[in-house]
Amino acid sequence: MSYQLDPELITVMAALAQQSARAAAPARGNWKALRQAGEMGQAYLATLVPPSSGVRTATFYAVGHDGTSIELRWYTTTSRTKTKPGPAVVYAHGGGMLLGTLDLYDKLICWYVGRTGVPFLSVGYRRAPDEGTGTTLSEDVFAGLTWLLGHASDVGVDPARVAVMGDSGGGAPAAGAAILARDRGVVLARQILVYPMLDDRNQIPDPERAAFLTWTYDDNYTAWSAVLGDQLGTGTVPPVVAPARLEDYKGLAPAYIDVGDLDIFRDEDIAYAQNLARSGVPVELHVYPGVPHGWERFAPHSASAQRAMADRARAVASI
Repeated sequence: MSYQLDPELITVMAALAQQSARAAAPARGNWKALRQAGEMGQAYLATLVPPSSGVRTATFYAVGHDGTSIELRWYTTTSRTKTKPGPAVVYAHGGGMLLGTLDLYDKLICWYVGRTGVPFLSVGYRRAPDEGTGTTLSEDVFAGLTWLLGHASDVGVDPARVAVMGDSGGGAPAAGAAILARDRGVVLARQILVYPMLDDRNQIPDPERAAFLTWTYDDNYTAWSAVLGDQLGTGTVPPVVAPARLEDYKGLAPAYIDVGDLDIFRDEDIAYAQNLARSGVPVELHVYPGVPHGWERFAPHSASAQRAMADRARAVASI
């Protein structure tokens, strides 16, 4: 098989490759180096997000399953009124579950809120391995969801119209929170998973895509090792941590999933969508040809990026 890069991405990918060549890639297993490099990258990506206006924020705190305080950032439009309860999204930021912050995602969340008018609750879940491991990350996102449902009347939210959403590494705790919601009797309106990282067993490199990867197999090993430690790849990994391990998909929230064809998460995301569909869960799946992981963030003016962002905004607005 011969993969081809979307022609609109050729120039920008070449520039990124040239920039990356100036610095050594984080060594396999070095989560500190990956966090440092990744957050520098996220800070750059934040500068490419189209500006948004008319969005305000407030800070709240949820109590985690172990009693820890979890920071929450609530985004609403300045024109929003509470006369009629409406939808809301609980968001888990990307970063391989070991990097990323509320601040680094501030501009992107503002864009979603400004574009759709739907409030977002961004969850500052604990990152692996120094802040939290295993099920802690999904439990933290679920704590944010529980907080929102418990304060729904205060913030003008209809509890029947709440979704969870996550991108990349945030896709795992978002999907994990959706599993916890089902198992604990909490009804979600939707789960929106943007090129989600779902399967710790995805460790065998595909040489055909090697030249196009922005999140590599070494990065994936480092990230999942940080989350799972010695459990990585074993038969004891809970599906709340790695949702692709799930066996029973019945009763999960309707899903929106998108991923690029040159993303190492492509196959696990397609498989997750298939398993949901086989279990009677409504699914909307998009596989964008010729684009790698996170392409819409570093090539926001490409036609495929514009389509992807419009589709996500539509999915959010329809909650």
